Amino acid sequence: MYTTVIDDTEFAIKPMNCPGGILVYKSKPRSYRDLPIRMGELGLVHRHEKSGALHGLMRVRCFTQDDAHIFMTPDQITDEIKGVVRLIDEVYKLFGFKYHVELSTQPEDSMGSQEDWDMATEGLRKALDSLGLPYVVNEGDGAFYGPKIDFHLEDSLGRTWQCGTIQLDFQLPMRFELEYTGADGEKHRPIMIHRVVFGSIERFIGILTEHFAGAFPIWLAPVQVELMPIADRHNEFTSKVA
Repeated sequence: MYTTVIDDTEFAIKPMNCPGGILVYKSKPRSYRDLPIRMGELGLVHRHEKSGALHGLMRVRCFTQDDAHIFMTPDQITDEIKGVVRLIDEVYKLFGFKYHVELSTQPEDSMGSQEDWDMATEGLRKALDSLGLPYVVNEGDGAFYGPKIDFHLEDSLGRTWQCGTIQLDFQLPMRFELEYTGADGEKHRPIMIHRVVFGSIERFIGILTEHFAGAFPIWLAPVQVELMPIADRHNEFTSKVA
Protein backbone atom coordinates (compact mmCIF):
# COMPACT_ATOMS: atom_id res chain seq x y z
CA MET A 1 0.00 0.00 0.00
CA TYR A 2 1.08 3.57 -0.52
CA THR A 3 -0.54 6.97 -0.12
CA THR A 4 -1.12 9.34 -2.99
CA VAL A 5 -3.13 12.46 -3.62
CA ILE A 6 -5.67 12.14 -6.44
CA ASP A 7 -7.74 15.18 -7.33
CA ASP A 8 -6.97 16.84 -3.97
CA THR A 9 -7.97 13.75 -1.94
CA GLU A 10 -5.45 11.51 -0.16
CA PHE A 11 -5.82 7.77 -0.73
CA ALA A 12 -4.01 4.68 0.57
CA ILE A 13 -4.10 2.27 -2.35
CA LYS A 14 -2.67 -1.06 -3.53
CA PRO A 15 -0.69 -0.87 -6.80
CA MET A 16 0.06 -4.61 -7.09
CA ASN A 17 -0.95 -8.01 -5.73
CA CYS A 18 2.52 -9.56 -5.44
CA PRO A 19 3.19 -8.87 -1.72
CA GLY A 20 -0.02 -10.68 -0.76
CA GLY A 21 1.09 -13.90 -2.43
CA ILE A 22 4.52 -13.54 -0.86
CA LEU A 23 3.03 -13.19 2.63
CA VAL A 24 0.99 -16.37 2.08
CA TYR A 25 4.18 -18.18 1.02
CA LYS A 26 5.97 -16.95 4.14
CA SER A 27 3.13 -17.96 6.46
CA LYS A 28 4.74 -21.36 7.12
CA PRO A 29 7.96 -23.28 6.41
CA ARG A 30 8.30 -24.65 2.88
CA SER A 31 10.06 -27.71 1.50
CA TYR A 32 11.26 -28.51 -2.01
CA ARG A 33 8.55 -31.20 -1.95
CA ASP A 34 5.91 -28.43 -1.77
CA LEU A 35 7.13 -26.71 -4.93
CA PRO A 36 5.88 -25.51 -7.28
CA ILE A 37 3.26 -23.59 -5.29
CA ARG A 38 0.72 -21.78 -7.47
CA MET A 39 -1.43 -19.01 -6.00
CA GLY A 40 -4.15 -17.20 -7.95
CA GLU A 41 -6.43 -14.28 -7.16
CA LEU A 42 -8.66 -11.67 -8.73
CA GLY A 43 -7.10 -8.64 -7.10
CA LEU A 44 -8.09 -4.99 -7.28
CA VAL A 45 -5.15 -2.72 -8.12
CA HIS A 46 -4.72 0.99 -8.79
CA ARG A 47 -2.76 3.25 -11.13
CA HIS A 48 -2.55 7.03 -10.86
CA GLU A 49 -3.48 7.77 -14.47
CA LYS A 50 -3.88 11.43 -15.38
CA SER A 51 -7.51 12.43 -15.79
CA GLY A 52 -6.98 13.34 -19.45
CA ALA A 53 -5.57 9.88 -20.19
CA LEU A 54 -8.57 7.95 -18.86
CA HIS A 55 -10.50 6.20 -21.63
CA GLY A 56 -13.59 4.04 -21.05
CA LEU A 57 -12.63 0.54 -19.91
CA MET A 58 -9.29 0.69 -21.73
CA ARG A 59 -7.42 3.00 -19.36
CA VAL A 60 -8.71 3.36 -15.82
CA ARG A 61 -7.42 4.11 -12.34
CA CYS A 62 -8.78 0.99 -10.66
CA PHE A 63 -9.04 -2.45 -12.25
CA THR A 64 -9.12 -6.17 -11.50
CA GLN A 65 -6.16 -8.39 -12.38
CA ASP A 66 -6.34 -12.15 -12.79
CA ASP A 67 -3.05 -12.45 -10.96
CA ALA A 68 -1.16 -15.63 -10.18
CA HIS A 69 2.20 -16.16 -8.53
CA ILE A 70 4.17 -19.36 -8.81
CA PHE A 71 7.01 -20.23 -6.43
CA MET A 72 9.42 -22.86 -7.74
CA THR A 73 12.93 -24.28 -7.88
CA PRO A 74 15.36 -23.35 -10.70
CA ASP A 75 14.91 -26.69 -12.47
CA GLN A 76 11.13 -26.14 -12.64
CA ILE A 77 11.31 -22.87 -14.62
CA THR A 78 10.83 -24.25 -18.13
CA ASP A 79 7.94 -26.61 -17.31
CA GLU A 80 6.07 -23.95 -15.33
CA ILE A 81 6.50 -21.38 -18.10
CA LYS A 82 5.22 -23.89 -20.66
CA GLY A 83 2.16 -24.57 -18.53
CA VAL A 84 1.30 -20.87 -18.34
CA VAL A 85 1.87 -20.36 -22.08
CA ARG A 86 -0.51 -23.25 -22.85
CA LEU A 87 -3.15 -21.72 -20.56
CA ILE A 88 -2.90 -18.30 -22.22
CA ASP A 89 -3.02 -19.86 -25.70
CA GLU A 90 -6.13 -21.88 -24.78
CA VAL A 91 -7.97 -18.84 -23.41
CA TYR A 92 -7.19 -16.55 -26.35
CA LYS A 93 -8.18 -19.19 -28.89
CA LEU A 94 -11.44 -19.74 -27.00
CA PHE A 95 -12.34 -16.10 -27.64
CA GLY A 96 -11.09 -16.22 -31.23
CA PHE A 97 -8.21 -13.78 -30.79
CA LYS A 98 -5.02 -13.81 -32.81
CA TYR A 99 -1.93 -12.78 -30.89
CA HIS A 100 1.81 -12.38 -31.15
CA VAL A 101 4.47 -12.97 -28.53
CA GLU A 102 7.43 -10.85 -27.44
CA LEU A 103 10.34 -11.93 -25.26
CA SER A 104 11.58 -8.85 -23.39
CA THR A 105 15.15 -9.05 -22.13
CA GLN A 106 17.40 -7.36 -19.57
CA PRO A 107 17.09 -3.54 -19.37
CA GLU A 108 20.02 -1.28 -18.57
CA ASP A 109 18.78 -0.46 -15.05
CA SER A 110 18.24 -4.09 -14.02
CA MET A 111 18.79 -5.60 -10.58
CA GLY A 112 20.49 -8.86 -9.75
CA SER A 113 23.45 -10.81 -11.07
CA GLN A 114 24.17 -11.44 -14.74
CA GLU A 115 24.09 -15.16 -14.00
CA ASP A 116 20.50 -14.91 -12.73
CA TRP A 117 19.45 -12.90 -15.77
CA ASP A 118 21.05 -15.34 -18.20
CA MET A 119 19.38 -18.32 -16.50
CA ALA A 120 15.98 -16.60 -16.43
CA THR A 121 16.13 -15.47 -20.05
CA GLU A 122 17.26 -18.90 -21.21
CA GLY A 123 14.41 -20.51 -19.27
CA LEU A 124 11.82 -18.34 -21.05
CA ARG A 125 13.46 -18.85 -24.43
CA LYS A 126 13.67 -22.62 -23.97
CA ALA A 127 9.97 -22.81 -23.05
CA LEU A 128 8.90 -20.84 -26.14
CA ASP A 129 11.20 -22.84 -28.44
CA SER A 130 10.03 -26.21 -27.11
CA LEU A 131 6.41 -25.20 -27.73
CA GLY A 132 7.26 -24.07 -31.27
CA LEU A 133 5.70 -20.67 -30.57
CA PRO A 134 6.90 -17.84 -32.86
CA TYR A 135 8.16 -14.78 -30.98
CA VAL A 136 10.22 -11.66 -31.43
CA VAL A 137 12.91 -10.51 -29.01
CA ASN A 138 12.30 -7.08 -27.51
CA GLU A 139 15.82 -6.21 -26.38
CA GLY A 140 16.12 -4.28 -23.13
CA ASP A 141 12.38 -4.05 -22.43
CA GLY A 142 12.15 -6.51 -19.55
CA ALA A 143 11.13 -5.55 -16.03
CA PHE A 144 13.94 -4.33 -13.76
CA TYR A 145 13.65 -7.55 -11.73
CA GLY A 146 13.55 -10.08 -14.57
CA PRO A 147 12.78 -10.91 -18.22
CA LYS A 148 9.21 -11.43 -19.39
CA ILE A 149 7.01 -12.83 -22.13
CA ASP A 150 4.27 -10.49 -23.35
CA PHE A 151 1.17 -11.52 -25.31
CA HIS A 152 -0.34 -8.92 -27.65
CA LEU A 153 -3.94 -9.48 -28.80
CA GLU A 154 -5.14 -8.36 -32.21
CA ASP A 155 -8.76 -7.18 -32.42
CA SER A 156 -11.12 -7.04 -35.40
CA LEU A 157 -9.82 -3.55 -36.30
CA GLY A 158 -6.22 -4.72 -36.43
CA ARG A 159 -5.26 -2.93 -33.22
CA THR A 160 -3.00 -4.71 -30.74
CA TRP A 161 -3.36 -4.79 -26.97
CA GLN A 162 -0.81 -6.12 -24.50
CA CYS A 163 -2.79 -8.33 -22.12
CA GLY A 164 -1.12 -11.51 -20.95
CA THR A 165 2.35 -11.49 -19.44
CA ILE A 166 4.72 -13.96 -17.79
CA GLN A 167 7.46 -12.38 -15.68
CA LEU A 168 10.30 -14.29 -14.06
CA ASP A 169 11.47 -12.74 -10.79
CA PHE A 170 14.59 -13.42 -8.72
CA GLN A 171 14.52 -10.12 -6.84
CA LEU A 172 11.32 -10.17 -4.75
CA PRO A 173 12.11 -13.62 -3.28
CA MET A 174 15.48 -12.21 -2.25
CA ARG A 175 14.13 -8.93 -0.85
CA PHE A 176 11.39 -10.68 1.11
CA GLU A 177 13.84 -13.40 2.23
CA LEU A 178 11.77 -16.29 0.89
CA GLU A 179 13.18 -19.75 1.55
CA TYR A 180 12.53 -23.43 1.17
CA THR A 181 14.38 -26.44 2.53
CA GLY A 182 16.10 -28.37 -0.25
CA ALA A 183 16.78 -32.09 -0.58
CA ASP A 184 20.19 -31.41 0.97
CA GLY A 185 18.59 -30.03 4.14
CA GLU A 186 19.89 -26.53 3.41
CA LYS A 187 17.91 -23.33 2.89
CA HIS A 188 17.43 -22.18 -0.72
CA ARG A 189 15.80 -19.23 -2.43
CA PRO A 190 12.74 -19.95 -4.62
CA ILE A 191 12.14 -18.31 -7.98
CA MET A 192 8.88 -16.49 -8.60
CA ILE A 193 6.66 -16.16 -11.68
CA HIS A 194 4.14 -13.35 -12.02
CA ARG A 195 1.48 -14.13 -14.61
CA VAL A 196 -1.77 -12.69 -15.91
CA VAL A 197 -3.91 -13.96 -18.79
CA PHE A 198 -6.44 -11.16 -19.22
CA GLY A 199 -4.35 -8.44 -17.56
CA SER A 200 -7.12 -6.04 -16.68
CA ILE A 201 -10.46 -7.87 -16.63
CA GLU A 202 -12.25 -4.60 -17.36
CA ARG A 203 -10.04 -3.78 -20.33
CA PHE A 204 -10.37 -7.31 -21.70
CA ILE A 205 -14.17 -6.96 -21.61
CA GLY A 206 -13.82 -3.68 -23.51
CA ILE A 207 -11.56 -5.30 -26.12
CA LEU A 208 -13.95 -8.24 -26.41
CA THR A 209 -16.99 -5.99 -26.86
CA GLU A 210 -15.31 -3.98 -29.62
CA HIS A 211 -13.89 -7.10 -31.25
CA PHE A 212 -17.35 -8.67 -31.66
CA ALA A 213 -19.06 -5.28 -32.15
CA GLY A 214 -21.48 -6.37 -29.43
CA ALA A 215 -22.53 -9.50 -31.36
CA PHE A 216 -21.02 -12.02 -28.94
CA PRO A 217 -20.83 -15.76 -29.67
CA ILE A 218 -23.88 -17.60 -28.35
CA TRP A 219 -21.96 -19.18 -25.45
CA LEU A 220 -20.81 -15.73 -24.31
CA ALA A 221 -23.85 -13.57 -25.08
CA PRO A 222 -25.89 -12.48 -22.03
CA VAL A 223 -29.06 -13.13 -24.09
CA GLN A 224 -28.73 -16.19 -26.34
CA VAL A 225 -32.22 -16.37 -27.91
CA GLU A 226 -35.30 -14.17 -28.10
CA LEU A 227 -38.74 -15.48 -29.08
CA MET A 228 -41.03 -12.99 -30.80
CA PRO A 229 -44.67 -13.99 -31.42
CA ILE A 230 -45.99 -12.68 -34.73
CA ALA A 231 -49.59 -12.40 -33.52
CA ASP A 232 -51.47 -12.58 -30.21
CA ARG A 233 -52.58 -16.14 -30.96
CA HIS A 234 -48.93 -17.23 -30.74
CA ASN A 235 -48.37 -15.84 -27.23
CA GLU A 236 -49.34 -18.99 -25.35
CA PHE A 237 -47.11 -21.25 -27.44
CA THR A 238 -44.21 -18.79 -27.22
CA SER A 239 -44.50 -18.75 -23.43
CA LYS A 240 -44.41 -22.56 -23.32
CA VAL A 241 -41.28 -22.72 -25.50
CA ALA A 242 -39.57 -20.04 -23.43
